[in-house]
Amino acid sequence: MPWNPDVYNQFKDIRFKPFFDLSELIVSEVKMRAVDLGCGTGEQTAILSDKFPHATFLGIDSSPEMLLASSKLENERLKFENSNVENFLETTGSWDLIFSNAALQWLNDHRVLFPRLISKLSQGGQLAVQMPYQPGNVLNKILFEMAEEEPYRSYLAGWNRPSSVLSIDEYAAILFDSGLKDLDLSLRVYPIIAAESDMLYDFISGSALIPYIERLDEDKRPEFISDFKMRIKLFFSRFPAIYAFKRILLYGRKV
Repeated sequence: MPWNPDVYNQFKDIRFKPFFDLSELIVSEVKMRAVDLGCGTGEQTAILSDKFPHATFLGIDSSPEMLLASSKLENERLKFENSNVENFLETTGSWDLIFSNAALQWLNDHRVLFPRLISKLSQGGQLAVQMPYQPGNVLNKILFEMAEEEPYRSYLAGWNRPSSVLSIDEYAAILFDSGLKDLDLSLRVYPIIAAESDMLYDFISGSALIPYIERLDEDKRPEFISDFKMRIKLFFSRFPAIYAFKRILLYGRKV
């Protein structure tokens, strides 16, 4: 089940607010060489390129579906590449800005990942990362608990996806120990006001639900989806409801 930009962008306004908050932490420098890891459709990378006119940007994403329209955004300072973070880490050269909005939560072992990312920063280079705080978000918890129960555990052949996202204290220590200064770390709530339970299902169906649906046989998907929707409705009990969606924002500069 590939990423679907149309489904993902149903909640464009909700997803863009933390992007803008994160971008405000970045200090504009002359001739910045910048990369956006997990750039999605490239629209946000283009906004960054406009915001920082002295920077060149490379947007990287592993989904060809998400990158489909990105070529229309390219110019002499903005390019896109169908690749992934693992390949990026194997490249040579350093970067003045490593930016990632709502992408690194898909990668494992952040205690290893973040020092490797920071090692690719130039002297004075900036790291700016935003991720959903999955360990504290209700929909992620419901999804994980479902996958641990029968019959879904058997349907998924025992597979589940525990979040790789750490606590803000752990990120603070990793960034500090890796030589970053001017640290700015925060855990923020971006409320979603849902008129009905299907809105919350639609929100998560464009991101965290995807790998679960991918692993289910086609005839098992309707049962899983129906049960998931029912559990969302039961948890929130009445609508309209507020979903206190939590995100973690991380920023620092390399000494």
